[in-house]
Amino acid sequence: MSHSPPAQRIDAIDWPGVSTSLDVQGWAILPELLTGEECDATAGLYGGGEGFRSHVVMARHGFGRGEYRYFSYPLPRLVQVLRTGLYPHLAPITNRWHDRMGMAVRFPADHASFIERCHQAGQTRPTPLLLQYGAEDYNCLHQDLYGDHVFPLQVAILLSEPGVDFEGGEFMLTEQRPRMQTRGAVVPQRKGDGVLFAVNTRPVRGGRGDYRVNLRHGISQVRSGHRHTLGVIFHDAAY
Repeated sequence: MSHSPPAQRIDAIDWPGVSTSLDVQGWAILPELLTGEECDATAGLYGGGEGFRSHVVMARHGFGRGEYRYFSYPLPRLVQVLRTGLYPHLAPITNRWHDRMGMAVRFPADHASFIERCHQAGQTRPTPLLLQYGAEDYNCLHQDLYGDHVFPLQVAILLSEPGVDFEGGEFMLTEQRPRMQTRGAVVPQRKGDGVLFAVNTRPVRGGRGDYRVNLRHGISQVRSGHRHTLGVIFHDAAY
């Protein structure tokens, strides 16, 4: 795994290949986005409980089983670097998607400008989060929207090693196409890998042009061990 700074790792990603993967299936793997040491240090933040704005126990809300914490501002440096470093590579993809879907909203080239848009609309609460799962925990299929201003892509980085730290707990995506049954995918990740995926809709090329499909994501039941994930969401929340 590369020990270059995170920003350099982000710039070195095969972004044309990522864009193609997103167009074909709605998700793409960002391999070795974090080092093992960065994964362990980030997962270790969870137990301290400091630097977070809220703590959610999923079972209390019918979200599944497990728990997560939303970071407060200022974000940890690594989380901030990921958020601001990934965004400029993603904005052109999302603008192209919106054009294909006939949606008027366009996204600025830098993340600070987009966050200012969110804050002016009352979406001021940071959304990057740490998730923690134990045996028998799971996350129901859902979308992370949080307000009217939604950036169409987000990243989930696996901080634990499958087959070593936990069993089960696969990242799942479902896609609902018009007049068709729901299609599901299990996304293969290793420790440090990010999965980049559509938050709610994406364009698909059909015989009569592009149409929108709806996506949801979740985590299958963890059979044993503990699983930690860092979620990088690019829009802020109104609640």
